[in-house]
Amino acid sequence: MPVTAAVPLNLFLWKIHSKVQFVLTMMLRRKLYLGALLGAILFLMIAAHTIQKAGVVPITVSPSHHNVRIPTKNQTELHPITEPTRGHSCSCKSCIADMGVSEWFDQHYDHKQQPYFTGRDDDIDPASLKWWLSLQSSDGTIKDVTQEMFKIISPPLEDRTPRQNQCRKCAVVGNSGNLLKSKHGALIDSHSTVIRMNKAITVGYEEDVGNRTTHHFMYPESAIDLRPGIHLVLLPFKLKDLQWLSSALSTGEIKVTYMRVKNLVEADKDKVIVVNPAFFKYTYDKWAEHHGRYPSTGIVAIIFALHLCDEVSVFGYGADEQGHWHHYWEHNRNAGAFRKTGVHDADFETEVIQRLNAEGKIKLYR
Repeated sequence: MPVTAAVPLNLFLWKIHSKVQFVLTMMLRRKLYLGALLGAILFLMIAAHTIQKAGVVPITVSPSHHNVRIPTKNQTELHPITEPTRGHSCSCKSCIADMGVSEWFDQHYDHKQQPYFTGRDDDIDPASLKWWLSLQSSDGTIKDVTQEMFKIISPPLEDRTPRQNQCRKCAVVGNSGNLLKSKHGALIDSHSTVIRMNKAITVGYEEDVGNRTTHHFMYPESAIDLRPGIHLVLLPFKLKDLQWLSSALSTGEIKVTYMRVKNLVEADKDKVIVVNPAFFKYTYDKWAEHHGRYPSTGIVAIIFALHLCDEVSVFGYGADEQGHWHHYWEHNRNAGAFRKTGVHDADFETEVIQRLNAEGKIKLYR
């Protein structure tokens, strides 16, 4: 072959080799870019999953050995107290513990308050104990009396389920005559928790007041028997009320406080809750603002619900349409006289309830 013919052929082959090398280089770069991109995407997915998991898994505090309790079949289980947040603290549309919704509410609400006795030595602080003991005189010491009480009843257990995944709707049902002809019965029964109080009855009034009860507030002088499965919630006004509880669920030896009382009560011992006197004082200081001698069962029940529920509906509070203050099962011509005793200030408590409704923290039905 002549030399002159070989030169163009070599040049042609060199150009083809260069183009192939260029194409291979570009393909390799693209693979590297694609690999880097896929690696970055995978890293971001792993990081996002880790952050989400860390945000929803609750921190479990292991109890000390001497505080470990084995729950019985029907033992009272109470929900944890939710600390207020500026976001949603529950899965409801609005949550009671959310901060920043009402400045007035934030000034009164103290999420650190413990609503019920737990059996721990630090249940009640000295100042609250001194105030509570001054209300009505009784013999004995708080330590001895509570130790005996928890031999009869079981200390409540806390539900560790994250509150952000729950929406607990509670109905607090008072005994006002304004419930008559209200037809609120079905609405009341639709709540997961239904709180009643004192000598409330439902038989014959189901259409207006409902039939379900999960928690029943009482004290010795207002005690009644409860159906199985209902939480007896004792609101103690004096040390002897705690002694009465132990007696009423066992020997029945206490028959008189300052008046004759029911000496035996039918109730599940494993579903008893005792309101903490410190919470009673907190209600008096922050919500009743020292109006009256001490707060009523009705206002304590509402504040109690604010600390344990995510949404609270209130029924049966206040006077009826004629301005009468009486129980829905009574026809009391002299109703309203209790407002002037000086023990409770019903007018001020009514203002507090109406303000809670106006601030969107409860829903008040009339």
